[in-house]
Amino acid sequence: MPTLPSPMPKTNRGPAAGPANRQALIAAAREVYAESGLGAPFSAVAKRAGVGQGSLYRHFPDRTALAVAVFEENVADLEEFLTSEDRTVDDLLGRVVDQAVASTAFIELVTADLHDPRIVPLGERFNRVVTRLVVRERSAGRIGAHVEPEDLAMATSMLATELARTEPDQRADVARRARALFRAAFAPR
Repeated sequence: MPTLPSPMPKTNRGPAAGPANRQALIAAAREVYAESGLGAPFSAVAKRAGVGQGSLYRHFPDRTALAVAVFEENVADLEEFLTSEDRTVDDLLGRVVDQAVASTAFIELVTADLHDPRIVPLGERFNRVVTRLVVRERSAGRIGAHVEPEDLAMATSMLATELARTEPDQRADVARRARALFRAAFAPR
């Protein structure tokens, strides 16, 4: 009987693997917590990402650090998405819906302590994005002069929080209704 070759051991790439491991952990966290909520063991993230727990804790010492990384990606996505001059408030709300549905478990973590020094810069970046969009939308006449950046920031927060509390099969309807309310509230008068 022929002898089967033994599997090649994984090569430890050391620090060079750091960025790829970090991205794998963030992607795995989105999946694990979307499926099982925040009650899922932290170790499940490492397992899903295919990395050791040491790598998980090196990159993310706690769940909040992981949530911050997820939302850093979300804010970067919004910054890029909204650079196009034809993007509207409704486009922002649609993108927030998509992000909130994929990140529902993390919304509670991030909103639990908005003064956490890891979270504050995310809020500041998001507020800059919203401010630029409101100024652009007012100039284009697509929203009323009564709409302030704080109004749009509050609307996105309300929408994300409501979606996080809504049963998955009802989220599309809740998002549709909320967006209709905000369109009406933000319309030029």
